[in-house]
Amino acid sequence: MPILQVENLQKSFGTTTVLEDISFTMEKGEVLSMIGSSGSGKTTLLRCLNFLEKPNGGRILMGDEVLFDAADARTLREKEIRKKRLHFGLVFQNFNLFPQYTALQNVMLAKDLLAKEQADYKANKKFIRAQIEEQSRALLTQMGLQDKMSNYPHQLSGGQCQRVAIARALNLQPDILCFDEPTSALDPELTGEVLKVIRELADKNTTMIIVTHEMSFARDVASKVIFMDSGRICETGTPQEVFETPRQERTRQFLASYNK
Repeated sequence: MPILQVENLQKSFGTTTVLEDISFTMEKGEVLSMIGSSGSGKTTLLRCLNFLEKPNGGRILMGDEVLFDAADARTLREKEIRKKRLHFGLVFQNFNLFPQYTALQNVMLAKDLLAKEQADYKANKKFIRAQIEEQSRALLTQMGLQDKMSNYPHQLSGGQCQRVAIARALNLQPDILCFDEPTSALDPELTGEVLKVIRELADKNTTMIIVTHEMSFARDVASKVIFMDSGRICETGTPQEVFETPRQERTRQFLASYNK
């Protein structure tokens, strides 16, 4: 069974259709690269998966759990949506770190807030927070930031901020890690830092969706590529199929614009 199934997903803002009839599946350990011109709907799709936007139609399933069904109002209950968001870890293009917190505190925050909802939190607060801190320190060390844990975001480079954001997303142990153009705000040197981390995660069979304009990276890292245009999926295939032998003229035009 696929880990993720998206069926006929629709999203509109007023009278403007942003996503139309979006359908695809993902297997555990798969890396899906999503490419397409700006405004093609890629970011909106990620936000719908993470329920930062509510779709207008279709279904989203995680395994055999129905996360969203336009025909079932129960799947839109806010309390349930909060839990469903935990399936997806979203890394934003502009980091979205809290400036008043250190790198370590940023990584710990969401995990700590969730822990406070546990019935035994007050009785075991010291032990639970020590565990959260240990896990968060381990993730920052994995990101190469072992000497930056006490730094605030303004004391970090863009690449370091993005690695803190990745550690924060990983700390909630999501089923799928989602990247929304994670290098668009970075210069070429810092872009390499972040792409190296994502490659390492791919090597560890982390299930990921990566929205990117880095075509060579999408080709090298992905196991599946989706090309989107005007809110629709125009082409899906392996990196070799999409980049070397695209079937659709619109895909060929898009790729040619990057090879000029």
